[in-house]
Amino acid sequence: MNRPLPPAGIGLVADAGLRRLDAGRVLVGGSPLRIVKLSDAGAAVVDAWLGGTPLAAVKSARGLARRLLDTGMVHPVVSPADRPPPVTVVVPAKDDADDLAALLPTIGFPTVVVDDASDDAASIERVATAHGAHLVRRAENGGPGAARMSGLDAVDTEFVVFVDADVELPAGWWHDLASHFDDPEVVAVAPRVVSAPGPSLRERYESAHSPLDLGSQPANVAPLRRVAYVPTAVFAVRADALRTIGGFDPELRVGEDVDLVWRLASEAGTVRYAPEVEARHRPRATWFAMARQRIRYGGSAVDLAERHGSLVAPARCSRWSLAAWGAVAVGRPVFGATIAAGSSSALARKLSALPGPTGEALRIAGWGHLQAGRGLAIATSRVWWPLALPLARFRRIRPAVVVAMVGPAAWQWWTGVRPAGPVRSVALRVADDMLYGVGVWRRAIARRSGRALVPDLTEWPGRRAPVETDTVAQ
Repeated sequence: MNRPLPPAGIGLVADAGLRRLDAGRVLVGGSPLRIVKLSDAGAAVVDAWLGGTPLAAVKSARGLARRLLDTGMVHPVVSPADRPPPVTVVVPAKDDADDLAALLPTIGFPTVVVDDASDDAASIERVATAHGAHLVRRAENGGPGAARMSGLDAVDTEFVVFVDADVELPAGWWHDLASHFDDPEVVAVAPRVVSAPGPSLRERYESAHSPLDLGSQPANVAPLRRVAYVPTAVFAVRADALRTIGGFDPELRVGEDVDLVWRLASEAGTVRYAPEVEARHRPRATWFAMARQRIRYGGSAVDLAERHGSLVAPARCSRWSLAAWGAVAVGRPVFGATIAAGSSSALARKLSALPGPTGEALRIAGWGHLQAGRGLAIATSRVWWPLALPLARFRRIRPAVVVAMVGPAAWQWWTGVRPAGPVRSVALRVADDMLYGVGVWRRAIARRSGRALVPDLTEWPGRRAPVETDTVAQ
């Protein structure tokens, strides 16, 4: 099936991880990692794009741009829409009249407020009426996904934007998001959602480690990509695409946004993360509320695993990487390095398309092993710690357990994520991760399902190269 081409006139910018080799004729990057070979003419076109030349109205150029956009090697640069298309905003609300009163005046577009069976329904109605919003009242509380679907029933515009009541929208937010929909392949766009800053340690911690904040780099959103999901705290989507896939799953009260985004990306088109638009989300009011949130997020992994299988795996790596890091963990670092070197050599033979294949292949393989180690450490600190901590009583394994539990948090502090001093920052991050694991294990035991606990072991390099090689002539 022919996919729609990106619109002429947009700008293109390189992804932060893109590497250009052989005078620009070989591109290495994207998510998942890919290799793209270009002709001399294709390399010249990409040079022009990355130098600021807009995409021309030439079919071959737009086809190449689509390929690079899909791989995540480049990202669109769009200008705010002068006259954005009509949109309806849907705001689910449950006993948060004060937040709703602060949000509604900043929206600026027709709005549907869904009262998800609030205890104080009169306050929600009063605020919605005062700001000219259409009110939909649910008789039974169904959670945010069900409430959003009730609001969707009242939408007759092409686009709908879901906005949580405790969000602060920036000026011009729809003008900035709407331009992404000029690309007919794009079915949904989400801005960056940061935690509102504050002076307390709790507010500083949430600002540094909010699970809603997915960073400053743009991305195509899909499972196994660098940005695997986006929250629907602010989420713009084509209404017909949403209806076609069945919308939010009403059975999911947590993780419903991840499930929806994955189905949209799989069945409808491209979901984009647009961090140039930045909304603010108010953090939880207490440490206890924050802890409950993290536990609930962990529990959602089990329900998502039942629907999406290994896409929810706590870690993903090759068997060679697992073997190499396993050897290091039991005190055999030389053996582990030997395994890593052997698998890297096998990968080098698979990448003959690269200029100077051995050096670049070793770089890719080495980086892959390092990323696998990082992923295994994070999985240990978040999900596997109930199994790992008892092993720390064995002297040979203890250093590996300590590094896995503390290393990811310490690295974040070292690289500049510093809500407090090193001890408190690391301790809070480790506790945060462990609370997520509590949620995973509690839900897994209740559901008698271990799918969210099992790693995904990919093909090892000696059998199949973990990157694909494409030739794109221009």
